[in-house]
This record gives sequence, C-alpha cells and structure tokens, in this order.
Amino acid sequence: MSHHTDQNARAARPGGAVWALVITSVAGFMAALDNLVVTTALPSIREDLGGALHDLEWTVSAYTLTFAVLLMFGAALGDRFGRRRLFLVGISIFTVASAAAALAPGIDSLIAARAVQGAGAAIMMPLTLTLLTAAVPAAKRGMAYGIWGAVNGLAIASGPLIGGSLTEHISWQWIFWLNVPLGIALLPLARLRLAESRGTGARLDIPGTLLASGGLFGIVYGLVRGPADGWTGRLVLTGLFAGGALLVGFVIYSTRAKNPMLPMRLFRSRAFSGINAASMLMFLGMFGSIFLLSQYMQGVLGYSPTEAGLRMLPWTGMPMLVAPIAGILADRIGGRPVVATGLFLQAAGLAYMASVVTVDVSYAAQLPGLIISGVGMALFFAPASHLVMSSVRASEQGIASGANNALREVGGALGIAVMASIFSAQGGYETGQSFVDGLRPALVTGATVVAVAGVAALIIPSGRRALEAEDPAEQAPERVLETAAG
Repeated sequence: MSHHTDQNARAARPGGAVWALVITSVAGFMAALDNLVVTTALPSIREDLGGALHDLEWTVSAYTLTFAVLLMFGAALGDRFGRRRLFLVGISIFTVASAAAALAPGIDSLIAARAVQGAGAAIMMPLTLTLLTAAVPAAKRGMAYGIWGAVNGLAIASGPLIGGSLTEHISWQWIFWLNVPLGIALLPLARLRLAESRGTGARLDIPGTLLASGGLFGIVYGLVRGPADGWTGRLVLTGLFAGGALLVGFVIYSTRAKNPMLPMRLFRSRAFSGINAASMLMFLGMFGSIFLLSQYMQGVLGYSPTEAGLRMLPWTGMPMLVAPIAGILADRIGGRPVVATGLFLQAAGLAYMASVVTVDVSYAAQLPGLIISGVGMALFFAPASHLVMSSVRASEQGIASGANNALREVGGALGIAVMASIFSAQGGYETGQSFVDGLRPALVTGATVVAVAGVAALIIPSGRRALEAEDPAEQAPERVLETAAG
C-alpha cells in the first residue's frame, strides 16, 4: 500500500502536476487535431491517390467512427488494467497508424490506417482527463482543465490551418508524419512522469461494450453515408434503425447489469446529463460549421489553404487566450454560468456569420462573427471538462470522461453529416452562389443547435447544490487508490 501512496505523492508534487498537464495536453492535441486536419488536405489527397468524393469523406469519417465507437471501451480498459499502461498502448497504436497513413499507397489503405489511428486515439483520449485529475490538486483543477481544454480547442480549430499549410508547402503526407515524433517523445515521458492509477477494478462489461459500440457504429455510419447514398438507401436505413435499436438495448441492459460499462444512474444527476447534452449539441453545431466554413473560404472566397486557416484564427485561436481565464472564472463562480454564456455567444456568432455570407463578403464583415464564436468556444471548453469530472465519484471519472468524449465525437460526426445534408439539399459546389445558398441554412441550423445546448447547460444545478454533488469527486486520491487496491 505504501507503494501506491508513494506513487500518489509523486503525482501530487507540483512538478508532477505540470508534467501531467504537458503530457495529457499534447496527447489530447494529437487526437483532436486528427479529427479535422484532413479537411483542407482532401483536394491534394484526391489528386494523389484518386477516389470519389465519398472515398474522401471516409478519410475523415473512418477516424471519427472508430474514435467515437471505442472511446467508452478505451476508458473501461484503462480503469481495469491501469490508466498509464493503457495510455502508453494508445499512444503507440496512434503513432504507428499515423506512419502507416503517411505511407499509404492508395485511398483504401489510407482509410484503413485512419480507422486504426482512431482506435489508438479512443484509448488515449479519455485517459488524458483521468490521469490529469489524479495528478492535479482539487483546488487547481479548474485552471488545469482550462489549459487542457484550450489546447484541445486549438487543435480542433487549427486542424484546417495546420493541414492546409503542410499540404501547400510540403505534402499532405506530413499531416500524418507530424504525429510520429510527438508520439515517440511522449512515450518515455508518460512512462516516467505519470503515476499509475486504476478505477474500480470491476470486470470488463463485454455485452455492454458490444451493444454500445454496435449502436454507435450503426448510427454514425448511417449519418455519414446518408448524404452520399441517399437517406432511403438500404444500408443507410439499416445502420440508423439497427444502431438505434442496439443503443436502446444498451440502455435497458445497463440499468439491470451488475457492473455496467456506463452506469445509467449517472444520468440521474442533472449535472451529468445536462453537461453531456450540452457537449454533444455544441460539437454538432461547431464541427459542421468549421467543416463548411473552411471550404467556403477556399472554394468561394478564393483563399489558399494557409490563408483560410489564418483567417479563421480569431475564432479558432481565441481558446488559447480566453480558456485559462474561463477555468479560473469557473473555479470562482461555478461552471454553469460560464458554459451557458459561452454557448449562447457561439450561437450568436454562427447566426451572425449566416447573415453576412455572400459570394464576395469582405473579411472585415466576417470578423465580428469569428471573434464572438471564438470567445464562446473558449468559455465552453474549460468549465465543461470540470463539470463532467466533478459530477461523478472519483472512481467513475474514467467512465464519465469516456462517455462525454464519445458523445462529443458522435455530436461532431452528426454535425458534419447533418450540415452536409442541409448544404447539399439547398445548394452545392457548382458555383459560388450555390455554395452560399447551401451554407446559409446550414449555419442557421448550427446556431440553433448550439443555442439549444445553452439551454441544456442551464439545467445543471448551480453553486451550492452542485458543490454538494461534487463532494465525492474530491476524495483524496490515496483513498481512491486504496479502494482500487483493496
């Protein structure tokens, strides 16, 4: 037992907390970056490897799919076999798959490598938050989540810029090579600087894992293929209906199982269900918007990939400036008001963008929308992680983080699918005007969805009640390790 306590003391040292923040932020950055890094490189990949439009969509979706589907399983594996150990496994898979994607000889092998990359990210991503929570003292967590969230937000946001610059100036393969030195550097650091921790040590929930993974796969598959194959296509309808049925089965099973992967009682907590609903809707509105806007800036306004990425920085770079402040604010006044304000600002920014997009709009006219959206996104990221982690017991934080990340990913995949369908129903890629005709209703939809997320955030109990609910999560990590070891 002294061994565990000693490890924990090491994790709680100021240096331990700083190292944990650096390692988990870089790992989170790699996983989040690869969500959207491919979008600006798609035209070049198509020139190089060939492939139809729906093949190209798969280079984005194969990653999102395996990532979303395996997140909960990754978190459960970490709780069972040791979070640091599984974190190292996740980084290794991700790094090797990145190299495979860079070396891919054709579009099919690229899609396969992206799917494996998503699986590696699914193991390492939920564990970043659990490892960070174990290493940082309770009083400083808001700020730590703030920095972690800012780095993640920056990755999602700068994906198009980094992808565009590397593609334009070197070659598209470099968007994948970039991960290899980062991954190789992280492995020894994580091994030496992070303390091992475990969850409840319960048995793996195989039926739950299969039901949840199958259900998520069916739904995300149907949504991704819907715009390309038509919503009445046999496979699309099968995916949506079978996926929905499996998820209903998962919920029923999880309410009765002895050690379910995702205990349904967590959703009885208004804090947990409110923040998860808000996260999913936020990603739905934001992902779809970034996906279309980065194409609009290149295809319609004629910017190069690098120029488009730079012009989106007031939106996408804002988290770096505002998120740490948001984390400190959340520590002071509670997460709910900060998250809700952020979501309403993000919605206002998207609505403003929808009102100004034309074939030849000036950058100055777009700027207010980009800045408002950026501040909104930044206010959301930090406190949201804090609210998720403090709404459950310490031993269940891995599961909570996995569930929240899975819902965010599903939201992102939904966002790209839903907005692409609205876009292609109302407009298309034929002319600048037809692109704008499709983009405007898609952005209005995005704004509406993010506003609904703001309403969901208001369900979260405020101040005093939330703190009472938070109490179990603030258990000293020694006690958690004792229960785990016991």
